Amino acid sequence: MSTELKEAVKPPSYGAGAPDKDAFTGRNGVPLYARNGVQSDYRTYEIYQRERVHEATDKIRPIQLVSEEFARDPYPALEILRENYPFYRDWLGNSFWVTRYDDVTSIFTDEANFETRPKRWFYGIEDLGRDLGQELPVLEAQARGIDANAERIAREIVEGFASNGGTDLAIEFAARFPMELLACVLDLPRQDFPQFVERYWRMQRGHLWEPKTRQSGLQAIRDLVAYFRPLIEARRAAPGDDLVSAIAGLDTDGGPATAEDLVITLLEQDHETLHGALSNMWFLLLTHPEQMERVKAERRMLKFAYLETLRHSAPVLTAHRFSRHEVERFGRLIPIGALLHCSAAAANRDPRQYKNPDDFIVGRKDLCQREPRGQYRADGLPAGIAVGLGKPTRHPAVPEDRPRSLYAITRDTATTASNVLLEMLPALKLKPGAAPTLRCLRLGEMHTCWSLPVIF
Repeated sequence: MSTELKEAVKPPSYGAGAPDKDAFTGRNGVPLYARNGVQSDYRTYEIYQRERVHEATDKIRPIQLVSEEFARDPYPALEILRENYPFYRDWLGNSFWVTRYDDVTSIFTDEANFETRPKRWFYGIEDLGRDLGQELPVLEAQARGIDANAERIAREIVEGFASNGGTDLAIEFAARFPMELLACVLDLPRQDFPQFVERYWRMQRGHLWEPKTRQSGLQAIRDLVAYFRPLIEARRAAPGDDLVSAIAGLDTDGGPATAEDLVITLLEQDHETLHGALSNMWFLLLTHPEQMERVKAERRMLKFAYLETLRHSAPVLTAHRFSRHEVERFGRLIPIGALLHCSAAAANRDPRQYKNPDDFIVGRKDLCQREPRGQYRADGLPAGIAVGLGKPTRHPAVPEDRPRSLYAITRDTATTASNVLLEMLPALKLKPGAAPTLRCLRLGEMHTCWSLPVIF
């Protein structure tokens, strides 16, 4: 086991850079920062204690935000927040909720005052490896591999159950397609697919709060590093056209890429949007027959169905942002290091931006259909916030030889796979008596349809 991995279970450090010389750790493990030579941050704390006395948020209780009902259907509680307490102090969770569209986008674009912390920060393994996901050779290999394999894999999966007369679309298609595609982009041996997928899922789920899942995720990281170490050396010696070869060939300022870099790059990638959007889109189309008929009549509408799905039923409900320092926003003083839940689910149904926001309308006219660059809207229209895809690409749209953004790649891949499904199963419909729903398996995880029985 490498020295880095032995350090994998150390407590999280605070922030992405070198330790702040003015910071020290309190008895509860929370870092405190010096102000005017005094190592404490009590001023903000005292202000919030005073504010609490005068706050009246009687239309909602904090416990509702961590309830089973919220994991199943968060939209009623989020509507209460958005319309009554758009910047809500969650005393139970020791955090803030931001729920209006303009407020959420303003927090996302404000890098001077707020930051997004990587998954490895939550794991406490910031020094284990580098995220090389924004290196041009990596972006190009990823886009090339997805474009070359997406349609073929979708056809193979559908052919596998097409003669059965029925299947569970959420399990056999929406969940399976992204993972097989990723394994092909990495050019892994076919017999390794099941083991890789199992470890990849444990790694992605482990960065949240649950201790047992976190330990399982750390073990998955160790196992993946051990698996990729000989593979990356082999691809460095005999490179191919895959993502592992692209990373193996990198030699940046920090030295040649390692297996740890490869695993950290995989960890930091979005793994929820394609899976969740496919499952949620087909859930919405199958439960809205009039919208399904519109897509069948005009196949190009599949792209608009995907975009409307991300707005109406985003699979990634919330993104976390942290205040870099004490800052005033929305008439409130936010302490240093405060956690802000930026709710895409609430913002994407903000009636100030969208007409009839609770309706699923393929091709709605008040939704921006182009990727916003450098900000979260274009053409004067709001774009559906898809926090799982992260910030829009930093690479310009032109010249044309630049790699496409993750927004465009995910949209095109979902559209390609759905076109194959509709072409091969034109009589696809919901199984009689089925009552599918959306839900999170665990608070903070993907909100999607986990079972979608269909016949054809």
